[in-house]
Amino acid sequence: MIDTVKIAAVQMEPMLMQTKNNLDNIISNIIAAAEGGAQLIVFPECALSGYLFTSQEEALPYMETVPGASTDEITKYAKELNVHIIYGLLEKEGNKHFNTAVLIGPDGIIGKYRKIHLPFLGIDRFIDKGDREFKVYNTPIGNIGIHICYDCNFPECARVMALLGADILVLPTNWPEGRQKIAEHVVLCRAYENKVNFVAANRTGIERDVKFIGLSRIVDTNGEIVAGAAGDSEQIVYGDISLKEARQKHITFKEHEFEINFFADRRPEFYSEITDKRK
Repeated sequence: MIDTVKIAAVQMEPMLMQTKNNLDNIISNIIAAAEGGAQLIVFPECALSGYLFTSQEEALPYMETVPGASTDEITKYAKELNVHIIYGLLEKEGNKHFNTAVLIGPDGIIGKYRKIHLPFLGIDRFIDKGDREFKVYNTPIGNIGIHICYDCNFPECARVMALLGADILVLPTNWPEGRQKIAEHVVLCRAYENKVNFVAANRTGIERDVKFIGLSRIVDTNGEIVAGAAGDSEQIVYGDISLKEARQKHITFKEHEFEINFFADRRPEFYSEITDKRK
């Protein structure tokens, strides 16, 4: 059983409605990150298509099925380079449309996540809410849970995946200007309160006059930044994380004779307010 996993968060600039160029950029970064020793390579939300569409009709030509053209192509590189890859795309299935992140390994598609919480912004205004429960994927490089951008504002998302056994929480995202506090505080808190590793891969650049802030992060189980993007330029951020630390929820402070366990100490019988569907 491995312990240390090397993660790459790819901070790239997707170009709106240029899926071929974006796919080429994704593949170039997969190759570079694999050469850098990464075992898990994470790309931003909507890395394949761009984000700030003005209608569903405008976005439809840039949506794909899963499996589909881009997953087939990326699977070739995952197999050749023996890496795991998560990237964002717009998915179509019948008459439904989703903001999706796909997890691909050397043997092909492992799973996908459809964004559950949709802000009134960009393509999220015109697509369907995710229709599947959270799932954690068991892989040779750890148990991986996925959510997308706005989802991280809802602590229930990270907690559910942590309870399902996640070692690593992955957040492909598109943080625009004004959302720095999410990168600076929220993702660190989600890692600390669940004692899990957390990787947030944000985009950069300007799309339809909206500037994106970068600030991609790899955070350890103590809520400490292992590695972070230097500015908002295109770059790959590398960080080593521990699976063992994520699986040890019992923390002992011997010098103070103080012990805590974020899971065993829970009292879910008092949490019914947040699960009451009538609210």
